[in-house]
Amino acid sequence: MTNFQHAPRRPRGRRLAVVGIVATGGLLLAACGGNDDMKGMDHGSKDSSVSAKATATPASGDFNDADVSFAQMMIPHHQQALEMAKLADGRAGDGQITSLAGKIEKAQDPEIATMKSWLKDWGKPVSPSSDSMPGMDHGSDSMPGMDHGSDGMAGMMSQKDMDRLKAAKGAEFDRAFAQMMIDHHKGAITMAEDEQKSGRNAKAKKLAGDVIKNQSAEVTTLRKILDRL
Repeated sequence: MTNFQHAPRRPRGRRLAVVGIVATGGLLLAACGGNDDMKGMDHGSKDSSVSAKATATPASGDFNDADVSFAQMMIPHHQQALEMAKLADGRAGDGQITSLAGKIEKAQDPEIATMKSWLKDWGKPVSPSSDSMPGMDHGSDSMPGMDHGSDGMAGMMSQKDMDRLKAAKGAEFDRAFAQMMIDHHKGAITMAEDEQKSGRNAKAKKLAGDVIKNQSAEVTTLRKILDRL
């Protein structure tokens, strides 16, 4: 009887041991699985970061000389518009002029950063060389319409124009600002139209379209302001 009593206990002990091993193995597998899941989450996070960077990479892809010229020329053009807009603070007498100047700053400052990032992405300098940009030669015949202003770009104000704007206040500033910004915007619109005709990069052409749309609307507003001043 003793032998029969001890016989069932031994398999039971083995079964318990097996259960313990299986349970331990299950925990280990779960832990490993958890680590794999966490690795997967980390990997996914890295992928998301890489994806975000890839999406943020500006104007990557096909481009041509027209795209490069557009960015290189529009950057200083926008910079002068910002300089003019900032002068409105403390000088403008008309509330609509002040409001429009603020809108110009908000719109064109980010566009400058965007175009600079394009040029970096394309491996091109922000400023064009005089040899590669014959149209920047103060009114070169090779680029009709690009002879307005001291920098040879359409709509650019001369230093004399800027000094006159800085010295003006109230209604005098408002009139000068409106007229100068109309001319300045018209120059930008011409440059943007050229980009849409000759450019290749989709993002650059899209920005050119935005310039045409937004600045044409601002020209209309500025003309109405001039009419009532």
